[in-house]
Parts: sequence; C-alpha cells; structure tokens
Amino acid sequence: MRVMTWNLWWGFNDWKKRRQAILEVVREQQPDICGLQEVWADDNENMAEWLADHLGLHWVFGAPSDQERWRSRIGDPAARFGVAMLSRWPIRDEQVLDLPQDPSRPLLSAMIDAPHATIPFVTTHLSALPLGGSARRVTQVEAIARHVAALPVTDHPPIVTGDFNAEPDSDELRRFGGNLTAPVVEGQIFLDAWRVASPTDPGVTWDRANPYVGQWIEPSARIDYIHIAGRSAPLGHVRSAHRAGMSPVDGVWPSDHYAVVADISEGAQVRES
Repeated sequence: MRVMTWNLWWGFNDWKKRRQAILEVVREQQPDICGLQEVWADDNENMAEWLADHLGLHWVFGAPSDQERWRSRIGDPAARFGVAMLSRWPIRDEQVLDLPQDPSRPLLSAMIDAPHATIPFVTTHLSALPLGGSARRVTQVEAIARHVAALPVTDHPPIVTGDFNAEPDSDELRRFGGNLTAPVVEGQIFLDAWRVASPTDPGVTWDRANPYVGQWIEPSARIDYIHIAGRSAPLGHVRSAHRAGMSPVDGVWPSDHYAVVADISEGAQVRES
C-alpha cells in the first residue's frame, strides 16, 4: 500500500497554474491514500475534488473554523483553506477539528475501507509560528495523539500524515512519537516512516533548492511526515520511503514543499524487544 502526504501551498503563486504540475506528480506516484494540506477551495471548485475527478479517487475535505487569517494573506474573501484526503477506496466517518490554540489549523480523520483492512487515517497541519511555536505545537500533537487513540480500533494501525512545521528532533515530534520520550497516551507510539526507511538521509521537504523556499531566510528542514502507530500487528510495516515533487513539471514547480511517499506492507510484524 502506498501512502503520500503533501502540502500544496494553497492559493499562493498562481495555484491554477501549479495545479497541473501537482496533478502530474500525484498521478506519477499513484498513492492508494494521500493526505493533503493547504488545499484550495472556493464557491466554485475544490482542489481535492479536482484531483480526485482527474485520478478516479474518493476524496474528502476539512476546513478549520478560522478562514480570515488565510483570506487576508491573498485578499480573497471567497477563498477557503483546509486539508483533504484522496483514496483509492471508500472514505467514511470523517471528522474535522480545529487544533488547540489556533482555529486556522485543522485536523481531518476518517476510516478508509481498503480491501485488506479498515485504516484509521488522519491528516493535519500544525501552526508555523517561528517564535514560541514549539510550545503551541506540543499542545497540538497531544490533541492529535488523543484523537487517534479515540478512533475505532481495527486490524490496521492508524496512519497520521501532515505538515508538522517542526523538525524530527524537536520537542513536539519527540512528544508525538512517544518513543524518545513519554508518550501522550500510555502504550501509544508513532513511527516516523522516513526515519524507519532512511535513517541516515536528512530527507528535507522544505528545501532552499526550491525557488519558492529560497526567497525566505529559514534553513532547509524535514517538516512533513507520515507516521504509523507502532503496535504488534500483521499490517503496517514500512518498506520504503521517498520524496516527490522535487523538480519542475513543464517548467512549473508544483509546491513550496516536497511530498513524502511511503510504501507499507500488508503482512510484516512490528518487532518487540
């Protein structure tokens, strides 16, 4: 099973021009399930729906309650911002929540009925405050972990995707993972698919080599993740991971983030020690 996550950079830098490049990258990667962040929508169209229609996928979109913070950045009162899922299989029981301390940042969860298992799936987008943001994101990852713990238990471990706006060794990522510090929920840990598959590769997803990023002062960083709840189950073993959307498509860079793609097996055990 192939899982993908990607921040699409919302309505910035002419999203209608970029969306064809986005479509080509997703089509090339052929994910079974994809979590999307910074998804554009307005009264006439929705980027997730547009992608799903072109790719023959199911889709669902979730918007946070505070849209004004985003609309003010582009001066469009009709614009909507949110996260979304694309899936080869039916999506049901979706829930949309604001993250704590920032009603402009959403969490979307759903159950995906794959042929081999029902998959609890989450995509989210944490706050990006450069100063004081870590403490806020710690609160947000704690809320995400508790939400996941309350989802129905199935044969497949939950998968959490998203733009966490934090690096792997940050307080918030260690807190969320629960394997480098005390877990939020007793007995619950989340495995970083990239770290499992490519532990020596920095795997940056916010890269100064991307011209959309190079204009800013921040260094390159890995801030986009696919997390899989670690539990002894016959499903959900990370086989490999790679990035996508790392170059222009017909001269157009698709987004300011690179996508993360992980291939997950349907039959390997999580090691216990």
